[in-house]
Amino acid sequence: MYSPVANGYFSGGGLMELGFIQAGVKVQQSIDLDPEAIQCMLNNRHYFKHDIRQEDITQKTVLDQPQCDVMLFTWPCTKYSSIADIHGTRTGDELFLHGFRHLALARPEMFWIENVPGMKKFKVVMEAITKLPDYYITVFCPVDAAYWLPQRRKRLLVVGTRKPFSISAPTYINNRPKLRELLESNPEVDMPDYVISRIKGKYRDKPIVINPDDPDAIAPTCIAHYAKDLGTRLVIDKKSKHGLRPFSVREYARLQGVPDDFKIDNKRSSYRIIGNGVPVAMGRWCGNQTIKYFNS
Repeated sequence: MYSPVANGYFSGGGLMELGFIQAGVKVQQSIDLDPEAIQCMLNNRHYFKHDIRQEDITQKTVLDQPQCDVMLFTWPCTKYSSIADIHGTRTGDELFLHGFRHLALARPEMFWIENVPGMKKFKVVMEAITKLPDYYITVFCPVDAAYWLPQRRKRLLVVGTRKPFSISAPTYINNRPKLRELLESNPEVDMPDYVISRIKGKYRDKPIVINPDDPDAIAPTCIAHYAKDLGTRLVIDKKSKHGLRPFSVREYARLQGVPDDFKIDNKRSSYRIIGNGVPVAMGRWCGNQTIKYFNS
């Protein structure tokens, strides 16, 4: 069996790459500008044995990079999300142009793009992605993390191949873990005063409360902003002083399908790295399709 070689761009903490590695794809390079995200990958050398670079893609030339079979693009979603509408910043960004520059010049055999469904509203962006000459394009939207995990997280997936290849959209798996199974028995969780105030109803906007005793319980999207406001998503915990608490860092990682031997610091900024990532199971599904393509 041939194991294709992949390069990752806007890799963050490497969750997309981790899924591809689990599927049997050889990742040879990951690039991101965020020093904490890069350090997260470096802390997990038992998974990431490839070249990990903290670099600015806008300043990086294409043709001096190692050639690959597959390119993975997980652009920052800030400019494409529905939240951007609220702030009037749904404008796209130059990072897309530079990512597309790498794709258009390198022209790999296959590429994957993951982002929020809001990217579809950008006609110029979608035209560039889906009308690239000499590629067969398949668009999946929405693809929900809930197919594999107890987390509601809808995403856009675009795959381009140099030859025709039929891919069926993913569906719910039969053995999806229950949310309760992902909770720690003795979690280490911050309880800032503002979280307690929100629990007591002192905030106009109420938190999303998840009841793990519900067998169909599903968490809302793991967002990066959780690092700044732990009060937006709370889980019922009878052992907690207030009956509710935020998710721990490890629980947040589990909701993204991150294995427990993946090292991640128990600090607030880790929520951002996790929330910016691609669910590992989603990445693994993409990786499985990649393996099928190169061995068909």
